[in-house]
Amino acid sequence: MAKNLSSTSKVMSLLQQWDKGSKTVRAQILTDFIANNQNKTGPELEAEFAQAASLFFTRLTAWLRLTYMIGTCLKLQLQAINIFVSSSSGHKFLSEFMEVGGVLTSLEILGLKDGKDEDKAQSLQLLMGIASVGRNYKELICESYGTMAVAECLARSKSEETQDAARMLLQMLAEGNPKFQVQVYKGLIALLSSSSPKAQQMAAQTLRIVQKIVGHAIPSIVEPVISLLKSYHLEVQYEAIELIKDLMDFEVQESLLKSLVSALVPTKDEIRKQPEILDDPNVPELKRPLPVYVQQAAAAKLIGILSHESNKMCERLVQLKCVHNLMIAMGNESHADSQRQGSITLEYLVRTFPIVDENVNEAMGDNLYHMFLKNPESLYMTMNAVQADVLRSNKVNIPGIVDGLD
Repeated sequence: MAKNLSSTSKVMSLLQQWDKGSKTVRAQILTDFIANNQNKTGPELEAEFAQAASLFFTRLTAWLRLTYMIGTCLKLQLQAINIFVSSSSGHKFLSEFMEVGGVLTSLEILGLKDGKDEDKAQSLQLLMGIASVGRNYKELICESYGTMAVAECLARSKSEETQDAARMLLQMLAEGNPKFQVQVYKGLIALLSSSSPKAQQMAAQTLRIVQKIVGHAIPSIVEPVISLLKSYHLEVQYEAIELIKDLMDFEVQESLLKSLVSALVPTKDEIRKQPEILDDPNVPELKRPLPVYVQQAAAAKLIGILSHESNKMCERLVQLKCVHNLMIAMGNESHADSQRQGSITLEYLVRTFPIVDENVNEAMGDNLYHMFLKNPESLYMTMNAVQADVLRSNKVNIPGIVDGLD
């Protein structure tokens, strides 16, 4: 009995300190609580507060709602709340948090204009803990416009920790949540057009997982994923290429193939347009090629990858005049990598299809054709301006079914 009275007395004293305490006093109470109660179960937390844990928890959530917009001890508050909400057998605390609008408050923290990234990362951790409880909670987050809030946080954040937490939460919201998985899928597609290379990379990476969950592709994914090939960031290009390879198993295959072939020949308007990406502070100040030339080289490379992986896709690409467009890329004296990637891919097509070999030989002429076959990868370094012009002016057109396919 004496022990119980002593425990109750300590709790009441703590609550009085909280009620009368300054911001500094409350911050110290939270710091001590976080240090001493990590990974405790719901019953253990109740024992810590003499079966009156809800009295402290209610004070926490009330202070959060009053101060989250000005950021007072926000990270500490969220960490302490997360200990309660994520505790094993602590469903009572989760219910109490939901009843006072905890999800909406957590989502609003993500959108604070002057909010700290570390606070947003902690709010995302709290939301992940809620989402992990089950489908009903994932649906509640999505119904509260959570997908948009998390996606915007990922796009705007400058912290990789915060961006990664947002990416993980979006993936969680898609998994085991059939009612809202397409909403998350569309949110990730929208992120492909973000101005943040890290957000683009993470969105493409997560889309590879969510694409399989959704089970079908929507046409609006084609344009932004092809545009990712313009990126100067190799990690973005890698994820884009891997995502496009995955999408070849879905109904957007034909649109993607046509877009890749078109990307081999930038329009005059695309070449004239001064791209915003040239002002990217994360890219070294070097003489950089136009993004459409970066895309041209990446498209040539990807066409080669796809041609190696599937005979049917290889045949279709040839039917879509990729041979003609690859030769134009090979003649692009403004971008060596376009010339190199175009030449490497064209060599594979020439050696695969006799009809392609015959047409390429005729379009190039014997001298350039033999130079090309001798060393396609370094052809751009040995040919002259007249030969480059021959490549750009070629008239290769191979319609119908291609002969020579295994």
